[in-house]
Amino acid sequence: MNPPSLHPAASLLCVGFDGLEPTPFLVEALAKGVSVVILFARNVGDPELSTRTCSLIREAAGRPIVIAVDQEGGTSRRLVDGFSSIPAMRELSVGGPEAVADAARTTARELRSVGIDLDLAPVVDVDSNPDNPVIGDRSFSSDPDRAARLGAAWIRAMQSESVAACAKHFPGHGDTSLDSHHELPHVGHDLARLRSVELPPFTAAIDCGVAAIMSAHVVYRALDPDLPATLSRTVLHDLLRTELGFDGLLISDDLEMEAIASLMPVEAAGLRALEAGIDLLLCCHREDRQRALLGALLEAGPTPRLDTAIGRVGEFLARYAR
Repeated sequence: MNPPSLHPAASLLCVGFDGLEPTPFLVEALAKGVSVVILFARNVGDPELSTRTCSLIREAAGRPIVIAVDQEGGTSRRLVDGFSSIPAMRELSVGGPEAVADAARTTARELRSVGIDLDLAPVVDVDSNPDNPVIGDRSFSSDPDRAARLGAAWIRAMQSESVAACAKHFPGHGDTSLDSHHELPHVGHDLARLRSVELPPFTAAIDCGVAAIMSAHVVYRALDPDLPATLSRTVLHDLLRTELGFDGLLISDDLEMEAIASLMPVEAAGLRALEAGIDLLLCCHREDRQRALLGALLEAGPTPRLDTAIGRVGEFLARYAR
């Protein structure tokens, strides 16, 4: 049972905020039922300061919530000062599964020690395009099987330390020449190619029990010629849920990225993403957009899809929230 002041639909939103202390809007959002908060470099510092930020967020919530961060390796890290210097995945992969697992365990222990419960990693996209401006050395390998083995090693090790892992970006962002932060990429490969190259790392992640998967703001023409994966029921429900059998938490990439924001207002995109199969909506930066999306969720009438998403977020919180 939720306390009377908490709205179950608010739990479907993950927000970021500015500064080292909860903003008035974050306090308001938590009071309405938002249960996942994402941190960026603007919110953290050394371990002592990062612990303080997490503690203040939890005090503002007054109940168990999940705090998330993107802590991959190389330059894709939010926590730097006083934390282990984990190499980029391409470099780390040279040491094989053991080195990857060691890095994941170290990362998880450091995250857990400051109060973070969810690492939005690993990137399991296959590094198949040398002109890709956003994946590159964040990927373990250009070989799908190797990317699958190493991604699974990271996931098993991280989750063995009670920190949730998130495989991204489904169904694969490795062979794009555009950055979805700024533009909407399209991938024209046929289904046979997608199943042989892009999908094996996600299948391996599902097989080893990954807690969460993040969608890609990319159009895969062979799957859905009109909509990016984040908004496509064909990609998320038919492929990921039904064919691949994933039953964990499905997270959108940030809905403020231009690949989505250029198509429609964030509140419309959020509702469409939920209908497509997303469970948790990321809206990381602008308070006006977060407020609009939260309002849309609170006004949305109950539907079976919304109830399913609320249930999945609830199961995730039961396992990882503190």
